[in-house]
Amino acid sequence: MSQPLTHFNAAGQAHMVDVAAKPETHRLAIAAGRIHMQPATFALLAAGDAKKGDVLGVARLAGIMAAKRTGELIPLCHPLPLTHVSVDFSLDAATSSVLCQASTETVGRTGVEMEALSAVSVALLTIYDMLKAVDKGMCIDGLQLIEKRGGKSGHWQRQP
Repeated sequence: MSQPLTHFNAAGQAHMVDVAAKPETHRLAIAAGRIHMQPATFALLAAGDAKKGDVLGVARLAGIMAAKRTGELIPLCHPLPLTHVSVDFSLDAATSSVLCQASTETVGRTGVEMEALSAVSVALLTIYDMLKAVDKGMCIDGLQLIEKRGGKSGHWQRQP
C-alpha cells in the first residue's frame, strides 16, 4: 500500500510539511549501519592505536552532533528538540567491521528517523575520516532504519 508523498504540494512543488495540527507524542527511532576495513586497520581501531586518537569517542560525538543538526542538513526536515541521542558501536573482529547503532528520541509532532540515520551516517564517516590514512578502501554499507515508535503510524520494526 503506497502513501502519498507529503513533501510535495498539490502543484508538485517541494515544501515543508505542516505538522501544527498533529498531536505531540513520544517518538523514538533506531538506525544502524556498518563500516568494513582491512584486518590491520581494525586491529589499530580495536587497540586504540590510531594516530588521530580515540576514533570511536570522536565518532560518537560526531553522530550526536549530526542528530542535533539534521534539520540543517536535510532540506525539508523540521528542526527537532531531541530529548535523547545515543550512538553505540559493536566491533566484529571476524569481519573486520564496526556496527554503529543510533537511537534518537523526542516528544513532538514529527518523527526522529532522519536524526537517527544522520547520526549513524556521520559517525561512520568520522571513522572513515580518522582511519583513511591507513585504509582508503573502507566501505560503509547497510544504513537502515531498524525501528520507529510514536506518531500516527505507531510502531514499526524491520523484519529480519
